[in-house]
Amino acid sequence: MILANSITHSIGAIFQPVFKLFADILAFIYSFVPSYPGAIALLTILIMGALTPLTVKSTKSMIAMQRLQPEIKKLQQKFKGAENRAQLNEEMMRLYKEEGVSPAGGCLPMFLQFPFLIILYDIIRGLTNVSSTKLPVPTGCHLGIHYTNIAPRYIPNTSKMYCDLISSNGKMMNLGIDWALKPFSHHSSVWAAIPFFAFVALAVGLQYLQMSQMSKRNPATQANKQMATLQKFMPILFAYIYFLIPAAVLVYMIVSSMIRILTQDIIFRTGVAVPLTAQQNAVGKGSGPKAQPIEAKATEVETVIREEDATPKPQANPATRAKDKKKRKDR
Repeated sequence: MILANSITHSIGAIFQPVFKLFADILAFIYSFVPSYPGAIALLTILIMGALTPLTVKSTKSMIAMQRLQPEIKKLQQKFKGAENRAQLNEEMMRLYKEEGVSPAGGCLPMFLQFPFLIILYDIIRGLTNVSSTKLPVPTGCHLGIHYTNIAPRYIPNTSKMYCDLISSNGKMMNLGIDWALKPFSHHSSVWAAIPFFAFVALAVGLQYLQMSQMSKRNPATQANKQMATLQKFMPILFAYIYFLIPAAVLVYMIVSSMIRILTQDIIFRTGVAVPLTAQQNAVGKGSGPKAQPIEAKATEVETVIREEDATPKPQANPATRAKDKKKRKDR
């Protein structure tokens, strides 16, 4: 137990500067937009703006992986069995290298969300920190009190957010909601808890929409029952996480999902990443934008044959025809 606490303390000490950096940015935004959800939404926009290039790269990587699915299946059929596992991995890595594709590239933005989720969760928890002893109130707050048990962490004690948290006794009140609470926290009434469950439903719905938006453009995913099942149950897993975090952190998840949905839609509409159609996906690796479906190639062959049949054949010389006729009569 002592060792575990020591490790946790060490990890916390390492990430303290990161927590403080984002808390300072949040407090700075709050000084201009004195709204907890509003400030978090603006911070989310800044974070997602920094991650947008990675989102574009990830989407292009996912489309490229679609094009390689037929070739990957061929390799899997060719190198079946545990004894060929090493050779299969070697051939697949060679294929990825030749095509310039990273298998993990499509999952990168999703994994990058979790560090920011953890950072914001710890910051929000730190903002509502309560001290066991009375602490002096910063002179810049002008609250009419001299000591308080509220001790927000990470943010500067001269910031407007710091003073507002002390003034509200550690509650993140805005729009009649304490954004530091969770869906199953103690609420004043059943009606007061409804918005918190609505936030979870909205976050899960957007998560499902985002995954559905990509799978609709990915015939390989639709054909893979395991992937389809995973995409259906992933939002349920996220729902469990959302029930355990404050509503203020849910603002980050809601806004980030909305931005990612919009970004993916723009990527496909502008042609930055062109998804495969179901017909192209069935043709194989050569089914890219420059390739032609099998049916089109067959039509071309038929057209060529018809053109050859329709080509007028050269007529024989009249003198030659007369000689041939005379020979037939002599016979």
